[in-house]
Amino acid sequence: MNKHLIATAILGVSLTLVGCAEEPGQQANQQHLQAIDVATVITKPVQSWHTYTTRLEAPEEVSLMPRVSGVIEKITFTEGDVVKKGDLLFELDARPYAAVVASLEAQVASAQAALEQAQSEAKRAERLTQRKAISTEQAESRTSTLHQRKAQLSAYEAQLTSAKLDLEFTQIRSPIDGIVSRANITKGNNVLAGQSVLTSIVSNKTMYAYFDVDERTWNSAFSDVTSSDKQQVVMQKVGQKAFEHSGYIDFIDNQINVATGTLRVRARFDQQKSPLRAGSFARIKLAANEVQEHIIVPDRAIGTDLKNRFVLTVGENDILEYKLVTVGERYGRFRVITSGLSGFDVIAVNGPARVGPGMPIAPNSVELDTSGVAFTLKPAASHLLMAKK
Repeated sequence: MNKHLIATAILGVSLTLVGCAEEPGQQANQQHLQAIDVATVITKPVQSWHTYTTRLEAPEEVSLMPRVSGVIEKITFTEGDVVKKGDLLFELDARPYAAVVASLEAQVASAQAALEQAQSEAKRAERLTQRKAISTEQAESRTSTLHQRKAQLSAYEAQLTSAKLDLEFTQIRSPIDGIVSRANITKGNNVLAGQSVLTSIVSNKTMYAYFDVDERTWNSAFSDVTSSDKQQVVMQKVGQKAFEHSGYIDFIDNQINVATGTLRVRARFDQQKSPLRAGSFARIKLAANEVQEHIIVPDRAIGTDLKNRFVLTVGENDILEYKLVTVGERYGRFRVITSGLSGFDVIAVNGPARVGPGMPIAPNSVELDTSGVAFTLKPAASHLLMAKK
């Protein structure tokens, strides 16, 4: 009897211990099922983007030098201001040139008087010749004097025109519209014609961006493009997160550079909402004409395993599976997958940050938000392309 009681007690204790051992394990399994954001991949039409670096150039740039020598009397502009063509910038001491003009005006007046006298004598000689009251030699001499007086007057008038131009050039004006730099030479200094650089002016309404496209890329993606097509490009300046400046190609060089195997191309950016400055570093994005359908996933969903790129997909029983993928171009926070996934695959949105293949998860379905990200270049000039992070 006692043996049966002892056996029953031992069996009860064993079952209790087994039950206690199983319950924490089951709870641990439940606790290890992490809630992971998952989403079905999306398919989008995309264009292949090509990025080039360059510096902006102004279509017009002037190193302003005087046409005549002299002493600067006045500087009439504010450094860094926008100026218009014809605006007065510098004034030189005009008195020496005014004196030359006055002297030549007097010489012109004297030459005109001498010409009038020669014309009168030539007419009188013509009348006397008809009455044979003067010799032919004397008549020809007066006619020759008349021609000399005409030539002398023309020479003085030409010198006077030149002197007036020199006097006009003492007022140095802007030859273009643009932004003026600082005054390199200040009031009271002597400047030399064609040598002294007074300041510089660059146009500011339009900017050029020259860049070189390798021959292979041009032939495969842009072979049919001409400058008259105005192929659109977008530009990002240093410190900006978006390619917010829209322009177009307006020049394609007429030959390949045999030394580099590239083709020189120019993008034109007309007046923008925010000002562009010559010399600024810029990144240009040019979209290939061909549009293709591709699977798109968040860039953070892609993991790296040595040389391989992979994505974690949700399989049966909500277990993560390892899939090798081939990645394409990046569009903002998204990346093209060229192979390895189908359009129905469900992926771990945040990639292998906290999980790995073969791990069961508690999936939390979310939608991939592609708003604000451009996969094709839209014709609207207001289009913004998000920059690569």
